[in-house]
Amino acid sequence: MKNLDLSIAMCTYNGSRFLIEQLESIASQRRLPDELIICDDCSSDATPEILERFRQRASFPVRVELSQKNLGSTKNFEKAIELCRGEVIALADQDDIWHPEKLSRVMEAFHRDQSVGAVFSDAELIDAEAEPLGKTLWESVFFTSREQEKFAGGKGLKIMLKHPRVTGATMAFRSTFRGLVIPIPSTQIHDHWIALLIASVSQLAPIRNALIQYRKHDAQQIGPGYIDSLWQQVEVSRRKDRDYLSEAERFSEVCERLCDRCASFRPHPYALGLIQQKIRHQKARGSFPSSKFSRLSPIAREIASLRYWRYSNGLGSVAKDLLV
Repeated sequence: MKNLDLSIAMCTYNGSRFLIEQLESIASQRRLPDELIICDDCSSDATPEILERFRQRASFPVRVELSQKNLGSTKNFEKAIELCRGEVIALADQDDIWHPEKLSRVMEAFHRDQSVGAVFSDAELIDAEAEPLGKTLWESVFFTSREQEKFAGGKGLKIMLKHPRVTGATMAFRSTFRGLVIPIPSTQIHDHWIALLIASVSQLAPIRNALIQYRKHDAQQIGPGYIDSLWQQVEVSRRKDRDYLSEAERFSEVCERLCDRCASFRPHPYALGLIQQKIRHQKARGSFPSSKFSRLSPIAREIASLRYWRYSNGLGSVAKDLLV
């Protein structure tokens, strides 16, 4: 079987505090990348200098692109992905630390099964000083063994319509799907967008090992939840003002892209129907009356449709809509 070329798409922004560790972990991979594409989003710290020094001494091709205007993380990743030439594209954040076997394990998954369009792994959570937090990424987002088995069995889309489970820092995908995922709407989070689209037309394979150390720190833009108790979950739920209508719009964008590109990327027979049901559920939850009594009828309809169980957190979401 032909070896696949591998590109890394990495984005940086004022990342000098942790960047060197991440770059060194990439340089220490047992399976080195065929190229590393780094797009910097107008950093004002020492990040460009660190990148240039690394580029000059790396044992593999490194391309550094310095933006002239701030793009934001989603559009910066879009730019990096567009520049990649490899048959597999691995996404990289600037502040993590990769285990030496990360890329080799990722490539094994693609070589083992041609039907796999993307893979993602677990990660160890570490703090700003690289000290272990005693929890994995999947544990922190309650990605259970049962859900992992369903994901591996081809039900990834159904799970992701309930909860985001794929973190971009652990994900790699075949570049043949670039025509499906690019361009990325500015309203989307890049990894959720990519994972949803590929799961709608192909298979996502979970790697049940921690292949990176995922750093939790105050300056990161997006990170996994880290909630230890039920009471903390309740308090977060009460404080969090989720905009269900905006979420419905984002899923509508996914649906529109699948329809627009269906000639080249045929969705699974069930994909569009599932996403449309998710949109209906989000619109319903976003339109409940402010009066708790008046909510009873529309909540009852969502209960009868089973959408609370298929697209939210079941009785927990019912209780939230009734009481919060």
